[in-house]
Amino acid sequence: MSSDKQNSVQEMISEKKRTRKLFNQLEKMIPPMLFVIAAVSILTTIGIVITLLTETIEFFKQVSIVEFFTSTTLKPLSQNPEFGVLPLVMGTVMSSVIAMLIAAPIGLMTAIYLSEYASERVRKTLKPLLEVLAGIPTIVYGFFAFTFVTPVLRQIIPGLETTNILSPGIVMGIMIIPMIASLSEDAMSAVPNAMREGALALGSTKLEVTRRVVIPAAFSGIVASFVLGISRAIGETMIVTIASGSSKNFTFDVTQSMQTMTAYIVEVTSGDAPAGSTIYFSLYAVAMTLFVFTLLMNLLARYVSRRFREEY
Repeated sequence: MSSDKQNSVQEMISEKKRTRKLFNQLEKMIPPMLFVIAAVSILTTIGIVITLLTETIEFFKQVSIVEFFTSTTLKPLSQNPEFGVLPLVMGTVMSSVIAMLIAAPIGLMTAIYLSEYASERVRKTLKPLLEVLAGIPTIVYGFFAFTFVTPVLRQIIPGLETTNILSPGIVMGIMIIPMIASLSEDAMSAVPNAMREGALALGSTKLEVTRRVVIPAAFSGIVASFVLGISRAIGETMIVTIASGSSKNFTFDVTQSMQTMTAYIVEVTSGDAPAGSTIYFSLYAVAMTLFVFTLLMNLLARYVSRRFREEY
């Protein structure tokens, strides 16, 4: 071998070693980088919890925790202010229940159609169109509830107030239909076709296969979609802020104006509550209550998914 060829081979070997060394160094850097990226969400959650806890503890130094969770009166701006969270909890629960009464059956029926009855072409067309609803800004839903749904409902229910909890509840239900329908359809589509074919071979009808085979097999995913829908309804802000009003009523009458926890947070942050005042700290106490609500819903969804999960 000539000296020129030998030098060329040695240079290629040296270049290969340098390249390999560089890749090894990059390979060692990747795990720490991925760990930092993954830790961002955890650190953010910890920061939120610390902030809420700090200010909530300050609030409970001024207001009895028993009064806060048991009183049905919320008058933060009166001369003798009272801070009972139950009217806000009632408004949140009522709006979420109404939303689920609308979204759960419609979303589930839509998922059944897309999964079991629609052709592949129809499914590919309808599912993206359905999910467009999820991309509409919630403030648009709020104005839709206030300017269209409420006037229509007042023609049907004469005693309905201009701002009420029924109208935003219905519109929130419309808003979360895509979430329930999409997640439930994904759960049903994951059921193996062999189970459907076996049931059909035994003489079952399409409806019987759907009701007795597919839905039980996809039960965990369906229930998880319902729980996530409830969490979405509980945390909704703009629809209830615009259409439900700011009356802090503790009532089961859906025709009256009620306020939710999110709407109260918007009211306080956009008002003239001075920093360090009791009403200012009440903002964090309500936010902490809302955080616990949504956390419990998410934990319930995870439990249901794991408890009733079917593996194929």
